[in-house]
Amino acid sequence: MKRLDRSARPRPGPQGARPVPAAAREAVLEIVEMGARGEGVAAGDDGPIYAPFALPGERVRARVLGGRATGIVVETPSADRVAPPCAHFGRCGGCQLQHWADAPYLAWKHAQVVRALSRRQLDTPVDPIVTAWGEGRRRATFHAQRAGGVVLFGFVERGGARIEPITLCPVLAPALAAALPELRALANAFTPARGEIALHCLVTDTGLDVALKGAGKPGGFDRARLEQAAALAQKLDLARLAFDGETLVARRTPVVTIGPARVAPPPGAFLQATAEGERVLGDIVVAALQGAERIADLFCGVGTFALRLAGDAEVHGVEGDADMIAALKKAADGVGGLRGVSVERRDLLRAPLAALELKRFDAVVFDPPRAGARLQAEQIGASKARKVAAVSCDPATFARDVRVLVDMGFTLTKVVPVDQFRWTPHVEVVGVLER
Repeated sequence: MKRLDRSARPRPGPQGARPVPAAAREAVLEIVEMGARGEGVAAGDDGPIYAPFALPGERVRARVLGGRATGIVVETPSADRVAPPCAHFGRCGGCQLQHWADAPYLAWKHAQVVRALSRRQLDTPVDPIVTAWGEGRRRATFHAQRAGGVVLFGFVERGGARIEPITLCPVLAPALAAALPELRALANAFTPARGEIALHCLVTDTGLDVALKGAGKPGGFDRARLEQAAALAQKLDLARLAFDGETLVARRTPVVTIGPARVAPPPGAFLQATAEGERVLGDIVVAALQGAERIADLFCGVGTFALRLAGDAEVHGVEGDADMIAALKKAADGVGGLRGVSVERRDLLRAPLAALELKRFDAVVFDPPRAGARLQAEQIGASKARKVAAVSCDPATFARDVRVLVDMGFTLTKVVPVDQFRWTPHVEVVGVLER
């Protein structure tokens, strides 16, 4: 491998003067592995060099500065390199790995989970990865901003703050992909002269649910603007159109089916990215907690797990978002035959459910944000729960939290990686623990 000249490092200038910035140097790099963020990794004089869109086994020519490679030209391509299916790939920040064949891509995601566990001295075998792409992502957030009098509508570009205009997207569910032209029209109408808006979109059983953020609240709209929004909602056949959390147009109640229930999520609510991903994660958790009589569902959202578990157990859902908790409770009350669902609003990251409060539950499922929930894991470990299902979108924080439970007497019996974010570095993990 051609090494970088050490003269590329910054040289100290005269006293009081700023150092002269180092110049990027051309180098030939041998890509030895794929990094955790989906970038090829080569060895350099001063540490690893990260090369976006390069694959293990490739030789590339690039300009390198500060451990980063740019202007990459692949001289020896990998046999695993494939043609990306999207014309926006490489500029759009949504996908990083469309150029990698499915088999090595999935093997790498599986290895990421194995590595995260190994770093915490957890040697439980990891099940084969489950693909949960389904028909595509039912939930997506688009961005829009004005540039030179033109509204750019799409996803944030890779490594920057600008927007890559999107005309197609192969990872979206068909109903969402088909709505791109109409969503662009909505962005054109409500993007301010300065700043940016976000369009949170969800495919529901009753139509598309769209929540705009940054465009202002309806109370500040004049009559013409209100009529324009209503006309666009009609043209797009939206189920609902909301602005900054306030519903402006509700032509139909947005509804998603979760287990036996029909849930009406609040505007902009979090749900699993694909319907198939939600089903897969739900099935794993239900199987893991089979036989439990009283279950605490922590970070429960609108009921991904609670509504499935409540057919065989009493479930107490805890969540910090009042609107999502209300949607869960209303959906549960509308289903006959459930054992019972109670809810509690609580910020579990700041005020974890204590071991004493958990004493009436024989099982727990927790699905925290990416940062994990170490403090909550400590309280679960100190409780009398016999079964735990730990769900995470980050293998590193998953392994950290599971290590806490293992150190407090649990045995990690099963680990299942799930891929619902196709062509990205993200992977979901479900761990089953017992004692």
